Parts: sequence; C-alpha cells; structure tokens
Amino acid sequence: LVWLLVLSLAWLGPALGGEEEDGEMVAEEDDTLSDELGEEDGVLVLHEHNFARALSEHRLLLVEFYAPWCGHCQRLAPAFAQAAAALRNESSLARLGKVDATAQVALANEFGITSYPTLKLFRDGNRTHPLAYTGRMDTEGIVRWMQRRASPSATLLQDTDTATAFVGSQDLVVVGFFKDLGSEAAQVFYEVAGEVVDVPFGVAEAAELFQAYGLSADTICLFKKFDEGRTDFPVDPAQGLDAAKLTRLLRVHSLELVMEFTNETSDQIFSAKIPHHMLLFLNKSSSAQLALRDGFRAAAGTFRGEVLFVVVDVTGYGADVLPFFGLTPADAPTLRLVKMENNRKYQMDQDAFSDTAIRTFIQAVLDGKVKPRLLSAEPPEDWDTRPVKVLVGKTFEQVAFDETKNVFVKFYAPWCSHCQAMAAAWEKLGERYKDHEDIVIAELDATANELENITINGFPTLHYFPAGPGRKMVEYKSARDVETFSKFLENGGTLPEEPPAVSHVPPRQGQGPPPT
Repeated sequence: LVWLLVLSLAWLGPALGGEEEDGEMVAEEDDTLSDELGEEDGVLVLHEHNFARALSEHRLLLVEFYAPWCGHCQRLAPAFAQAAAALRNESSLARLGKVDATAQVALANEFGITSYPTLKLFRDGNRTHPLAYTGRMDTEGIVRWMQRRASPSATLLQDTDTATAFVGSQDLVVVGFFKDLGSEAAQVFYEVAGEVVDVPFGVAEAAELFQAYGLSADTICLFKKFDEGRTDFPVDPAQGLDAAKLTRLLRVHSLELVMEFTNETSDQIFSAKIPHHMLLFLNKSSSAQLALRDGFRAAAGTFRGEVLFVVVDVTGYGADVLPFFGLTPADAPTLRLVKMENNRKYQMDQDAFSDTAIRTFIQAVLDGKVKPRLLSAEPPEDWDTRPVKVLVGKTFEQVAFDETKNVFVKFYAPWCSHCQAMAAAWEKLGERYKDHEDIVIAELDATANELENITINGFPTLHYFPAGPGRKMVEYKSARDVETFSKFLENGGTLPEEPPAVSHVPPRQGQGPPPT
C-alpha cells in the first residue's frame, strides 16, 4: 500500500524523492582490509582496497553507493540482492557490488557521490568513466538493464523468416531498418535500444526485408499486437535521429491508446512522461458505466502524446487512489484531467461522456480556459487555538498572507518518515511561540489540500511568509531542530551568519605549538 501511495502521488500530489542526501560523511577507515572480494547475499562488498581488483575481474560491474541509514537504500537492498542472484543463475558476465559511501569516503569522493542510493556501471575495468544507472529500481528493471549491456542491444534480422519470428515473439517489438548499419542514425538507434530495456529491439539491413515490409528508406517500425498494429517513424535524411525524441515516440506509442490503471500498467503509465492524464473513474461491475469507454476511446486519438487516457476501476486496483482526488466509489462515473507538471486537477462543471464533450473539455484545459479544482479538507474546530495551527486549503490564504503576522508553515504528508521525525520539534516550536502575537507556527497536510499558486515537490517543505504587503514567501532549507528554527524566526526569516568554528590540533609529543 505504501508503494502504491508513493507511485500514485505522481497524479495526486508532490512526489516522494528517490534519493536521500547527507551533508557530512564520517569515515572509519580500516587499514587491515585486504583486496579479497567478499559477498553479502550474492552482492560484492567493495571498499578502497579491493575496488580495483573487482574492476579487473568483472567486465560489467554495477555498483550501488549507499548509506546504512538511508531508507531508500534499505528498500532497494532486497531487490538488488535478488537481481544479483538472477544474473549469476543465468551465468551472465554482469555482477553487482556495493560500497558503504559513509565509510569509504575516498571512493565516494572519487565518484562524486552526493545522494543515496547512487548506482554506477563500470565496464571493462574503466574506472574514470562509469555509466550512470538509468533503469528501474526493482529486480526486473536491474536485471533487464544489465542484460541489455551484456549483449548486443538489438538483434540482427537477416531474412524474412527471422524477422517474422522476431516480430511475432512479443506483444511489442521495435525494428530499425537501415540501409547502412554503420550509419550515424543506426548508432543512435543502438543507443536508444540500450536504454529502453523493456522492449525487444531488432535491426535489419537486407534489401529483401525493406521490400517485405514495404519500406524504401531508413525507418523505425514499432510492431504491436493492439491498437493499429504498427507505427512507422521514418528517419529524416537531413536531421537524422535524435535519441531523446525517438525514445519519447517509442514510449508514447508503446502504450495502448486507452490504458487501464492496474498493478501491471502503473509503471508504464508514469514512466511515459506524457504531460497530461485524462482519467475515467468507473465501476467495472456496471455494464452501463463500461459502455462509457467507447466515447472516451474515440476522443483519445486526437491528443496522443499530449494526453494519456486512463480508465480507473473504483472497486478494483484504483480504489486506493480515490481519496487523493476527493472521490468515493459512489462518485463514479466521473472524469478528471491531471496536469502532471504541477499535479493540478481539472473537472467538468457537469460530467459529459461523449467524445465531442471530452475533446472540447480537454482542449479548453490545454488552452488555459479552465481553472483547476483544488482539494481542501475541512478545518478542525480548534484549528486556530492549538500551538501549531492546522491549515487547510480554504483557510491557508487568510492565515499565511495576513500582513500583521510572520507565518512559518510545515507542508507534510502523514505517511512521510522525515515528517514524522521532525514532528516533535515542530510541536515544541509551536509551544515556544504560541504567545507571540506576530509569529504563527502552522502546518498543512499537502496530500489532502492543494493551493493555487504553490506547488509542493517533497516532504516536508517549510515556507516562511513574512508580515507586510507583497505576498512574499521564503523557503527554509536549514537544520530541522527547534534552536535553528528559532534563530531563523528571531532573525526575521533568515539565519544569522556565524563565524566559522576554529579548532586547534594539539601538537604531537616532543613538538612545539602549531605556527600562527
């Protein structure tokens, strides 16, 4: 359920970050370590003394730089170990290793590690140019990403028989037809094939294959066992291929025209990075509601690549996301459009399910003619009598932009561990300033409340709204403890500059004092 909520927030609110940062590393070096390669759960345990040996013995080595206290690293660990086992079971050249970056500071500094987990691929012993990992952070994603790098990224199709078998082997395959496989466009295709690891890629150069598939020039063909069956992307002879554009085209057209939100499709839906999602919430047990998919589908083709159409079953897998839209199963059928850039949600004044009505509504949103529908919880009865004021969407403006008050607001998610860790400090801060007439300490659940001109991109986020005109806002980014919060407030929304702490190292025995 936690995983579902985190993933769903790509629609529903600010996303939970995938990395954790730490401002300081503390090293405990052990000079007795040898260059022996030890393992934990099939993963090589690497350090300063055996790193070079690992690179020399393993042609493809994916290394995770982690911190023991990092929650994201702890969640990745089982999947990383399972991926290591899967690769070893298939006798792959690829191996996985890990480095505790908080203890192995020299290695962390050498490879520029500033957040956790960071994964880097070392190929053929090359220590100076590791490749950043770009795959999914799960077992299947890691295995596929490494498999694609351990073998040719695209299968060479030499005749019609091999091509026919390849095209029919999966629901979705990509074939690049090139007159010259050494051309620059073909090299870009191989590059894309190395990154889009969840789809099989093939290449063809033979004239008989161009003829068999009705082609006369270099073309990328996406074959699929759904929708239109085949989509062609001709290579512009003047401009060639752009890797980013081709990747996006393949991602967009690899999706069904109308997707159903399920456990199997959720990753596809969000990784496609289509800027808007049009959602049809319905009850699949109702034949009348199921019939609404026809008009929904008829409208989808007009906006392909710009708007992704998704059906959400309110009694099935989609039930858990309903609260984030302020919906219940009884509200189905209904439509919502989500702008992924800022998670704004748009609603028709009155739901209409014809393809014409849906197209008209979407175009109006894209043209900026429709205002977003902002969620707001109801304020508790004692919201303004507590030491920490409890804000909601409908009370935020009057409190945060009160020109007579300096307002310090914590934007949080109830399930966020970082928010939970600082909750006690925030309550103490509220107690400390509860009798100050011009200082207000407040909090807002950003998963249940939305604000028109403020987008929260992570939890917790702290904003300070100083007294006076101008609707100013200052983001707080320093230490999350009561004393630092207080210094920030007492100094009018900034932290006072402090002279650097200077310490002296005692001289070794037999030496005089250090020079001045």
